[in-house]
This record gives sequence, C-alpha cells and structure tokens, in this order.
Amino acid sequence: FTFIETMTMMISRWAINAAPRTMAMAARGHQQASRSIAPKIITTSHCYSSISATDVADRTKRLLDAKAQSGLTYDDLASRLGVTNTYAAQLLLGQAKLTEETAVKLQEALPDASKDDIQEIVSSFPMRSFDENIMKEPNVYRTYEAITHYGEAIKSIINEQCGDGIMSAIDFYCDVGTTTGKHGEKRVVITFNGKFLPHIEQKIDDNTVKGPRD
Repeated sequence: FTFIETMTMMISRWAINAAPRTMAMAARGHQQASRSIAPKIITTSHCYSSISATDVADRTKRLLDAKAQSGLTYDDLASRLGVTNTYAAQLLLGQAKLTEETAVKLQEALPDASKDDIQEIVSSFPMRSFDENIMKEPNVYRTYEAITHYGEAIKSIINEQCGDGIMSAIDFYCDVGTTTGKHGEKRVVITFNGKFLPHIEQKIDDNTVKGPRD
C-alpha cells in the first residue's frame, strides 16, 4: 500500500470505531439541551406526615358546598360565629382552629355540614401554610405587592408610633370590607389589627437559661 492508501484505511477504521461514541455524545448533548429548554415543573403539593392535604382539600370542598347551600355570605357567617369575616373563611379553608363553643354555632349556621367535618376542625391542629401558586393569583399578588411597596413606610410609622418592634400575626385580627369612593366606586378596605411586640434588650439578668461556657 502507498502512504496515502494506508492513511486512508486508518482514517476509515477510526471513523467506523468512533461513530457510535460520537452518536452517543450527540444524544447526550441533545438530552441536556432538551432539559435546559424544557419548562421547569414546580410541584406545589405539600406532603406532611401528620396531615393529609387531600383530606383537608376534600373537607374544605364539602364545607364550602354547605356554605353555598346555606346562602350565607362570609359576613353573615362571621356574625353568626362572632368572629371576623376572614377568620370565618379561614375556618372553612382549614387555616384556623375551631373551638367547641364556636363549633356549635357553625353547625347551626351550616346545617348541611357534616358533624364529622366540624368535629375534625375542632380536634385537629391546622397546618397554616399556603400553596406557592397562590402568588400567581392577581388578587393575592396585588395585595402582597401593596404591602411590600408600602412596607418601609409602614415600618417607619410603626417605629415612630410604637417603638422598636413588630406587629403580631398571632394576636391579630383581619377584616375585609368595602366603602364607597367620592365618585361612587366600590373600594376595598382591609384592616390589620395586631398586637405590638417590642424587641427586647437581652439583659443577662433576665435570661432564665444561661448559655454554656467551656
């Protein structure tokens, strides 16, 4: 064989042997590209060992159906229960705990609600969380946007009027209502009424648990 013929045969053999590896590398590259282009799937279902999200969702559906059958608004239901309208909604949505006293009123207000569902709200402790997708809902997002936009101003005024601290969301009342504007338009009014919690000065004498020292 001439030199050229020998080199041609060597290159041909290399190409034949390399073809499967080249195709495999191309396939892997395509898969990686596909993964980078494919939309990211975000799972929002919460899995807790102590509570079933499916059971809570099913119970919520039954309670909301009972509310619809009663013809009561959340304001009506709140008046029957003696709570704020947002708390009444939270009870049905599984986001608040129902007391024995209020459970009697809820059963009277929603006669189509099963006793088992109402008793479950009494006996269980709510998992106060939220689905991340709720932030995509315009009504919720705009409320969040308003709070964050005015957040620094709200903090400044709280500090000026109350001192160094925060508003509690535990010792807290929330009420949603409406008013009429000067041009006759309906306007939304959301009231937050939370206890002021001052930050403390961490005095050693007041610390009931002493830090470890080697």
